[in-house]
Amino acid sequence: MGQKTNPIGFRIGVNKGWESVWFAPKGREYIETLHEDFKIRNYLNKRLIDAMISHINIDRKTDRINVAIHTARPGQVIGKKGKEINQIKEELLTLLNIRNEDYKQLSIDVQEIKNPEIDAVLVGKDIANQILNRFSYKRAMKRAIKNAMTHKECKGIKIKVGGRLNGADMARTETHQEGRTPLHTLRSDIDYALTEAYTKYGTIGIKVWIYKGEILK
Repeated sequence: MGQKTNPIGFRIGVNKGWESVWFAPKGREYIETLHEDFKIRNYLNKRLIDAMISHINIDRKTDRINVAIHTARPGQVIGKKGKEINQIKEELLTLLNIRNEDYKQLSIDVQEIKNPEIDAVLVGKDIANQILNRFSYKRAMKRAIKNAMTHKECKGIKIKVGGRLNGADMARTETHQEGRTPLHTLRSDIDYALTEAYTKYGTIGIKVWIYKGEILK
């Protein structure tokens, strides 16, 4: 059961929260709000593709949208004297069709990820980039595990790579693990991500599980 279930979704309401927080009545307004969130995340991930973004939180109030960007490279998002983030805000206002007089309705908060080596999304993206640059996937996996285990917060890490590895005729999966990753224990703080690398041989899937101990409440 724990092997097939998304560890993040499995723990929402226990020790994980939602990345979007808002209330909307059922029907068209709910659909439009959900679609807006998708557009915001899709735009930011494409616009800031090199900024090492882990995740984007969206918090909506009655007359305000707060967007929190969690990134390992905050300077790249903010830009010199805030020029880049102001440009991003203007582009988001246009994307969401928010009028200039309602400029203050949208706020963007940039939060730095101090330890990208133990962030599952960033670990997956780093391995994907190395595969695209024709580095050995085995070496990339082993280096990611070694870097993660240098942090005392990391109790265990597992990385699974699947696809036509090294251009092989048949797809296969390969797994490397160090430490524990107890997926069945709800109080376990498990960070998980699925990343894909699009190579000329096909899609390579990269799954990362990082165990950071137990959360006791």
